[in-house]
Amino acid sequence: MAHAHTHTVKRYSGLMDWLTTVDHKKIGILYMIAGGFFFLVGGLEAILIRVQLWKPLNNFVSADTYNELLTMHGTTMIFLAAMPLLFALMNAVVPLQIGARDVAFPFVNSLGFWTFLFGGVLLNVSWFTGGAPDAGWTSYAPLAGTTYSGDHGVDYYVLGLQIAGIGTLIGGINFLVTIINMRAPGMTFMRMPMFTWTAFITSALILFAFPALAVGLAALMFDRLFDANFFDPSGGGNAVLWEHIFWIFGHPEVYILILPAFGVISEVISTFSRKRLFGYSSMVFATILIGFLGFMVWAHHMFTVGLGPVANALFSIATMLIAVPTGIKIFNWLFTMWGGSIKFTTANLFAVGFIPTFVMGGVTGVMLAAAPADFQYHDSYFVVAHFHYVIVGGLILGIFSGLHYWWPKMFGRVLNEGLGKLTFWTFFIGFHLTFFIQHFLGLLGMPRRIWTYLDGLGFNEMNMISTVGAFLMGFGTIFFLLNVVITAFKPQNAPADPWEDGRTLEWTIPSPPPEYNFAQTPLVRGYDAYWKEKTDGHKGMTPAEPIGPIHMPSPSILPFFMGLGLFIAGLGFMYSHDWGNLFGSFKTGYAVGIVGLLIVFGCMFLRSVIDDHGFHIEEEEILRDLGGKA
Repeated sequence: MAHAHTHTVKRYSGLMDWLTTVDHKKIGILYMIAGGFFFLVGGLEAILIRVQLWKPLNNFVSADTYNELLTMHGTTMIFLAAMPLLFALMNAVVPLQIGARDVAFPFVNSLGFWTFLFGGVLLNVSWFTGGAPDAGWTSYAPLAGTTYSGDHGVDYYVLGLQIAGIGTLIGGINFLVTIINMRAPGMTFMRMPMFTWTAFITSALILFAFPALAVGLAALMFDRLFDANFFDPSGGGNAVLWEHIFWIFGHPEVYILILPAFGVISEVISTFSRKRLFGYSSMVFATILIGFLGFMVWAHHMFTVGLGPVANALFSIATMLIAVPTGIKIFNWLFTMWGGSIKFTTANLFAVGFIPTFVMGGVTGVMLAAAPADFQYHDSYFVVAHFHYVIVGGLILGIFSGLHYWWPKMFGRVLNEGLGKLTFWTFFIGFHLTFFIQHFLGLLGMPRRIWTYLDGLGFNEMNMISTVGAFLMGFGTIFFLLNVVITAFKPQNAPADPWEDGRTLEWTIPSPPPEYNFAQTPLVRGYDAYWKEKTDGHKGMTPAEPIGPIHMPSPSILPFFMGLGLFIAGLGFMYSHDWGNLFGSFKTGYAVGIVGLLIVFGCMFLRSVIDDHGFHIEEEEILRDLGGKA
């Protein structure tokens, strides 16, 4: 369709390009860099924790610092490393897999990234201002109240996570709308790749789970800043209420993290087995069922609170039920490999290593689901081991698999396989050394969250082994970074389908993809759309439209300034009572906070009144690209 008038093409270069981009592929790379940075920060905190525990009565760090490290390690890894790394893969891959030119709301996508980043930076500023959060990553009341956490540490936690949570929430909504509305012709729901399905269910979980966290954090903020008493029993509040609110968010969050990893494993195993994913429709329904049941089980974190036998029994049964759809997935992956022509690339090593590791995490989960047994395991290192088997052995192995698999699509360069395999073996062996032994530490009675322990309790050798394993995981991560640096100097010459067995739409376009993704929207004729065309003897996809001008959204600096405004506002209001008076009795902190909010609302106003129609990429440029790639 002809367009009425062309608009000036806005293109920036260098740093400005990255600050203003609304291109989902570049935002994916930004998420990856930010998430990777926070992953290193969280990893360093974990190493310091393990160094403190490597021998009895150690005093490497003080008890206060240990509590801060413990809190920040958990919070950073869950909210600031795992989530953005998943969003990196979702941004980079989902629009390509469904044949879309971008996400539904490119501006909102950019805003989601910058609010997440500034929230994460705000949380970590606490290290330099006299005290990080120290009430544990779950920040239980009344420990997180002003009575026991009198400094600003928990305020950073509350405000940092609220700002970062806005980014996650609007990101989830964006992907829901994108997947529902922007699929290529013929891409029915039951033809969507498995990774897109898991991103879809994850986005739905984000939509329902994150508001619960926002409400809890808002209530905790009122308790701390305005002396409310939501969670203060002496004022008529209820400390257990925080646990309910946190875990109503916190348990779906586990599935928000692990489902996209399931999607990655499904794609990688199918590709490198040269076989269609076994039991595709059962995988889809298992994913939906896991998402649904994920909301039914939050109180299994609270068996020892005293909810009573009826509640414990119901939540125990619901928890065990989740093992059924998860088991379906495990068997489908095994049957996909059965009889397949398997290639053990780095991506596939991580995927295959994921399966037994995640099964172990699942088995200990079923053990913890039995309420009477949970009374023994609760708050011991057994729970730490279980949690890390699910999150690190599941999620992080899945992310490493996805990064090695889609790296050539994102950057046009294939990662070095030798270094990749070195990454896998050091990280994988280090992981099992670190956490397998912690099951037995827990069964021997070592409590969680302790700063030090006495000699002669039988904990010494196991803690030493665990610390050695943590260093091995650290080396694995360094090998990956080395691989990234070395690969960055290689020429950008990866073919469109570097694995030669690509099955889905992202492998039909150049690596890295052009700004507009698809010169012509593809026509999808079945599941594994690209593989179907290959088996029918076609070189590429059949286009669903003629070549014509492509409309693109304009870049914008407003999302960056909105994130910055929220950061300034959070900092100002947090220190409203500490920074003295500006004039009369008006506090400086309030002034700073108001300036931050004015920046946010000013950006919203500008976005509303400036009518930016974007620009068009003309046919000549598209044909030139096609000619250059042919």
